[in-house]
Amino acid sequence: MLKRQAVSFNQTEDLLNRNPLEIERKKVGILGGTFNPPHVGHLIIADQVCRQLDLDKIFFMPSFIPPHQDKKRTIDAVYRLEMVEAAIQDNPFFYVEKTEIDRGGKSFTYETMIQLAEQHPDTDYYFIIGGDMVEYLPKWYKIDQLKQLVQFVGVNRPGYALMTDYPLIWVDVPSVDISSTMLREKIKSNCSVKYLIPEKTLKYIQEKGLYQNDDKIN
Repeated sequence: MLKRQAVSFNQTEDLLNRNPLEIERKKVGILGGTFNPPHVGHLIIADQVCRQLDLDKIFFMPSFIPPHQDKKRTIDAVYRLEMVEAAIQDNPFFYVEKTEIDRGGKSFTYETMIQLAEQHPDTDYYFIIGGDMVEYLPKWYKIDQLKQLVQFVGVNRPGYALMTDYPLIWVDVPSVDISSTMLREKIKSNCSVKYLIPEKTLKYIQEKGLYQNDDKIN
């Protein structure tokens, strides 16, 4: 059984107060989500942020149980992880981060970033969120502590205002109106999703028979 890692008060204080000039810093972006399934919109966002902010790499971080979503409607983490691995394998700047899946339980970003910061004290993290998530930042678990651990990066989404009281770097990316929800419905209805989902990920979906019905949904 997977166990959640407890974070002590002293560990938190040490990480928040660490002098960033003590060591040479790396710049790593994190794109989190359920990736249910991953699609070309995710790849475009990651590539644009990586290049525009001159990051060293981008971590795609599938959540185990999203705090804000119904677990019953999220496909098993093993499938989502393998779909991401298939989607990013051709890009040398893209990597998978399995911390939330390995830890299990609800995937609170604050707990994840405490863990990553402790494991990689030489790294500055740029946490990427869509414009639709920016307005929910005040509701995030321990957001005031979290904003000291990461630099939030916002990417534009049609219909959402580019305004927030939180420190945020906005990155303009091409508008691609694709959602995982729409793709699941298309696959279930036997509609084409060619060019909307990376080719190797689509092959994996077809081989495993994912999203054809509710059999693979927890």
